[in-house]
Amino acid sequence: MERAFTVASEDEVIRGEVTDVYFIRTVDVLKAAGLDKVKVRAEFHVMSLPRDYEWAVYTGLSEVLELVRRAGLKVNVYSMPEGTVFQAKEPLMIIEGNYIDFAVYETPILGILRHYSSISSKAARIKYRAMNKQCLFFGARALHPIIQPMADKAAYMGGCDGVANVVGARLLGIPASGTMPHALMIVFKAVKNDHTLAWVWFDRVVPGDVPRIVLADTFLDEREEALMAAKLLGERLSGVRLDTPSSRRGNMKAIVEEVKWTLELAGYRNVKIIVSGGLDEEAVSELSDLVDSFGVGTSIAFPPSVDISMDIVEYYDEGLGKWVPLTKRGKMPGFKQVYRCSGFRDFITPFNSTVKCPDGSEPEALIRKVYDESSGVLVSSKPSDVRDHVLAQLSELKKSNGSVSVYFSSLGG
Repeated sequence: MERAFTVASEDEVIRGEVTDVYFIRTVDVLKAAGLDKVKVRAEFHVMSLPRDYEWAVYTGLSEVLELVRRAGLKVNVYSMPEGTVFQAKEPLMIIEGNYIDFAVYETPILGILRHYSSISSKAARIKYRAMNKQCLFFGARALHPIIQPMADKAAYMGGCDGVANVVGARLLGIPASGTMPHALMIVFKAVKNDHTLAWVWFDRVVPGDVPRIVLADTFLDEREEALMAAKLLGERLSGVRLDTPSSRRGNMKAIVEEVKWTLELAGYRNVKIIVSGGLDEEAVSELSDLVDSFGVGTSIAFPPSVDISMDIVEYYDEGLGKWVPLTKRGKMPGFKQVYRCSGFRDFITPFNSTVKCPDGSEPEALIRKVYDESSGVLVSSKPSDVRDHVLAQLSELKKSNGSVSVYFSSLGG
């Protein structure tokens, strides 16, 4: 049957067919050479973060473990907890097993981790600047519909307070968040010659538990439309959204100040200001003192790539009966542990080594076994739990210098 959409099926991913062809050829070569039982430890890491990134957020682990489980891979997996804030060169995940058993899965595993972590990292960086202000993900329309729910999940785990997409929200177990499109006002203007009737009918038709947030920039000045909406809906008006196109925007901060001043001067002090359209980290930082809620789309949906890669770092020598460090040049060999001390000071050590935190605090071992070749998944986290973990770390980053420091240590503590 011809596919309606040019996307891989779940079964194709689970069977290992969604892979780069050289992995298939590699497996064939290793089998022919009698090297089908070589046990390795493969480390997933990022060698450098995107420009201006002081840290990133690690997500996608739960789907990787589900892929490992459904594919029936006989491997052990070690990993940082999903949602962990990390720095370059830190091991994020390690797969241990016969290389040919998981070789073809490098492509989908990297795809899952990279895409999730890239979106979550950007969402977290924006939430870090918005913090106590609401941040909603409006980026579904920037993506192919098949992967929209995945992006919603990644953005939510990265700290966004809600998502607009109906299916994405349903899979997350949260209500979808949104206001109204310009099209609603345009239709009323075209037929009734009064776009403000769109606000009246919205208030009349939409369930009462949905906040009455009016899009206040379709035909008239933002300040004028916001005041019209406030007078028309009164106390039922929850907020006004400003989505002014860049061609007419000018200074968005000045526009928000005008709208806020005008509403407060007229006695509408409880009307919230929501801003959307072309927002990035810089805009959120500039507006966070004035705005109550941000709707962010493309900058989260199409973020800089967090380039996670995989490299073999150890192999098991049957003759010696032990693991032997080995990797390609430019990478650090060996099975590693990451210990986190207060202030996001991380120490990378050989796996069975220990460290002492400089301030005397108890180090936290971040690399933990999350999948066992015999018993399966050992750790699973709900998206809401991952989000809580991210937000807690963002709060701690605010108290520190806003970055993660990494030190290599080969000495036991």
